[in-house]
Amino acid sequence: MKHLFSLSFLFLALSCQSKEKISNIKTQTTPVKMEVEKGKEVATLAGGCFWCTEAVFLELDGISKVVPGYIGGARANPTYQQVSAGASGHAEAIEITFDPKIISYGEILEVFFATHDPTTLNRQGNDVGTQYRSEIFYHNDEQKKIAEGYIALLDKENTYGKPFVTKVSAAPTFYFAEDYHKNYYADNRGQSYCVYVVTPKVEKVRKLFKDKLKK
Repeated sequence: MKHLFSLSFLFLALSCQSKEKISNIKTQTTPVKMEVEKGKEVATLAGGCFWCTEAVFLELDGISKVVPGYIGGARANPTYQQVSAGASGHAEAIEITFDPKIISYGEILEVFFATHDPTTLNRQGNDVGTQYRSEIFYHNDEQKKIAEGYIALLDKENTYGKPFVTKVSAAPTFYFAEDYHKNYYADNRGQSYCVYVVTPKVEKVRKLFKDKLKK
């Protein structure tokens, strides 16, 4: 029991934010158009701490760039401290640039749902708050259709044994996170949060999606 208590305390300490008040989140009905390299597309996803999601998607072939940032709130140009405080309405998210000839939007969502819990409201593990919500921000009608269809299918099959809470929303302005968040896992593998939270997610994607990994 002593070891279990110690482990529980450790994971509580590894939460990358303090508790915060829940804010009302303003939504936008028309997605912001993204300027991307010819032949590439953009996916914007929120699925918990962006250190985790960035590390996971950097593993995949066909993905040329993953940028951590903030999206979905009312505050312009938010800082990490403001988002972590929980009052900005923003979610920690990633903006993924990908080649649809190598990896499809549907395959990206497959990895997304396999590497976070889409049934816990405003929470991923010990990271609690609206900034850690599960949300897909679509950039066009096709992405919206694919996302909603994917969720409906998984829900119908009762894949997780609980209903989904993942939102599907038009993508508003995406604000880039501070530079020290970029490639965070690659630069901080020995940090406790990375060891106990990020590494297991990276190992999971390497195990489940061997055929989708970068060569």
